[in-house]
Amino acid sequence: MALFICFCLVLLAAAGIALWPLWVRRRRERIANRPFPAAWRRLLRRHVPLVARLPARQQLRLKGLMQVFLAEKPILGCRGLRVTDEVRVTIAALACLPLLGAARGIYPELRQVLVYPSAFVVDRPVTASGGVLSEQRRVLAGESWSQGQVLLAWDEVKRGAATPGNGHNVVIHEFAHQLDQAGGPANGAPALPTAEAYRRWSAVMQNEFDALHWRLARGKPGLIDAYAATDPAEFFAVISELFFERPIELAAGHPSLYAELRGYYRLDPASWA
Repeated sequence: MALFICFCLVLLAAAGIALWPLWVRRRRERIANRPFPAAWRRLLRRHVPLVARLPARQQLRLKGLMQVFLAEKPILGCRGLRVTDEVRVTIAALACLPLLGAARGIYPELRQVLVYPSAFVVDRPVTASGGVLSEQRRVLAGESWSQGQVLLAWDEVKRGAATPGNGHNVVIHEFAHQLDQAGGPANGAPALPTAEAYRRWSAVMQNEFDALHWRLARGKPGLIDAYAATDPAEFFAVISELFFERPIELAAGHPSLYAELRGYYRLDPASWA
């Protein structure tokens, strides 16, 4: 009898595991199909003008993704910041933009978003010459951790949301890192479907990364910010900002780069204008 009960419990557990993805998908569909609150719609119009560029179908999908994101991902205020609907809606809209094209889930490894009123300080281990390990303090506007957290400075979030044409958006930047960190440390090569896609991505990104270093060494102006030259992970995050905020210029000046991002995000923001 005890053996039979154990067998039944194992079957129930296996059934639960098998049915869990279906339950999650249906729950998300129900949340996404809820009426989008009128107050949130007004906040989008007022604070996230980039959304107005999207075709109507994409705007509708974005609103559904936002509702799921806000239902699943806690947004917590730090250092006295009060998390209002403006904070939640602004962050959710910009965080969900990179999810519009491809079905990637809702940042499955993300547990929470921490929001500070302004720039915050983090301590980073740094190896100096001679192999000596020390702590270095850095002042940041945003950071994405592979342990499931994104940290944001609210004043920078607001500034980036209000000026969608300047190519700088801390939320898009940090959530591009989240995509890059899915399954491992950020390295500038997010999950791609085939080995051939990885080879093409690597070739294009390396050429563009080298060209950026060449331009910066000669003091020449260009579209891609110097911060992108830090490493391949930052390069991917910076060009993702440009892809959504200044797509026409990116497509004109860096067509191969734009084509790779268009294929990865399965979106064509240059056509939205």
